[in-house]
Amino acid sequence: MIALVPPPTGVRRAPMLAVLLTGQVMASMDGSIVSVAAETIRADLHAGGTAIQLIVSGYLLTVGVLLVTCARLGDVVGQRRAFLIGLGWFTGASLLCGLAPDVTVLVGARVAQAMGAALLTPQIFSLIQTHWEGTARRRAIGLYSMVLALGVALGQVVGGLVVSADLFGLSWRPVFLINIPIGVISLAVGPRLLPVSRVDGRARLDPGGVAILTAAMAAITVPLIFGRDLGWPLWVWISLACGVALAAAFVRHETRAPHPLLDLASVRPSGVKPGLAACWTVMGCYTVFLLTLTLHLQTALGRSPLEAGLAFVPYALGFGALSLTWTRYPQRLQRVLPIAGPIAFAAGACLLVLLCRDRWQPVVSVPLLLLAGAGHAAGYSPLIARITSLVEPRLASAISALNSTGPVLAGVTGVAGLGSVYFAAPTSADGLVRVVGVVAVLLVGGVAGAVRATSGRSGGVRPPW
Repeated sequence: MIALVPPPTGVRRAPMLAVLLTGQVMASMDGSIVSVAAETIRADLHAGGTAIQLIVSGYLLTVGVLLVTCARLGDVVGQRRAFLIGLGWFTGASLLCGLAPDVTVLVGARVAQAMGAALLTPQIFSLIQTHWEGTARRRAIGLYSMVLALGVALGQVVGGLVVSADLFGLSWRPVFLINIPIGVISLAVGPRLLPVSRVDGRARLDPGGVAILTAAMAAITVPLIFGRDLGWPLWVWISLACGVALAAAFVRHETRAPHPLLDLASVRPSGVKPGLAACWTVMGCYTVFLLTLTLHLQTALGRSPLEAGLAFVPYALGFGALSLTWTRYPQRLQRVLPIAGPIAFAAGACLLVLLCRDRWQPVVSVPLLLLAGAGHAAGYSPLIARITSLVEPRLASAISALNSTGPVLAGVTGVAGLGSVYFAAPTSADGLVRVVGVVAVLLVGGVAGAVRATSGRSGGVRPPW
């Protein structure tokens, strides 16, 4: 249990949030920035397809496996300390990635980089939950949501720019090295700007829970990430079945553990579970939409990786504008946003694919991407703010773990399943239409969870609106 520190006041509030969100930008970008540089890395290091897959997907795999455990570590050692250790680890691993002499070192450095990301990222949401209140918290969550979602798209743009520029003749290496000055500056100012959380000495890691959950996450994510490229062999399905069984065993274990790794009291208030499911659905659909549209722009419409990344700028603007402004809307509108948002996202994505699948038309694509991005933000930011208002601050690490892990699993599952749909289609355009059709159905279906999460009062806690 963590003794809460009063919310920071005055000029310290904005710098504190800036440090936290800088860490999130770095971690989110590195999940996608390497995809753009993959071919350049392959040629320079003479890497095989398996090694490149490990460099690109191993990061996401490691982060997904460790997030819940690392969120709990924030309770054990203090969220501020865990964030700074994770940031330092991530920065050092980025340096090792940039200097890697061969593909073996690069794969290991990427795993180390993911370990740092897994440690720092859940502390961000936990610190927001425990050190902000009311409207200030909702605004902070709006900024956090914007960074969380747009970091992936930003990674593609920055990756394309860096690789194309070939800075100092270093080819792909600046993709990792750009983290160094940002990380060093954040580490220099972070100790002065981040508040100290007084940790209850009784907080402990649950070794049994760590072992079961790690095995479950690995058994689920490994086959989902690598299954499609391997043709979905039998071991993939056996691993998935074992992963589901282990996840169920983890839930049973946590109900009896004296020091649970994931306190399930965080999901007991009415509305939390359906609200989280709706948030995960929106974030997973975004990951699939981003991937398949990017592939279509490059393979079918002949755009470069940089051009494909820049095509999402209107989406980013729509998402950012709504994330930054929704707290100023009338309360009735705030309550409707999580319901209307996924529908707007689905409508924008479907119209975009129908009108621009054969020829990219900025006059049409820009407003539709703005709509889709704003719909995405409306379906996530107000809803996650609503969910956190239902959960006691002492459970901040648990809700942070769920909020961090859920989108990763949703994205991996969506890419594995709908990625297969895309590649099985006779043409890229047909695959894109099929995938976006399924995404639209999922988004509309996720509205039911948003309705349940936003209706009335839950757990005796007053809604933020």
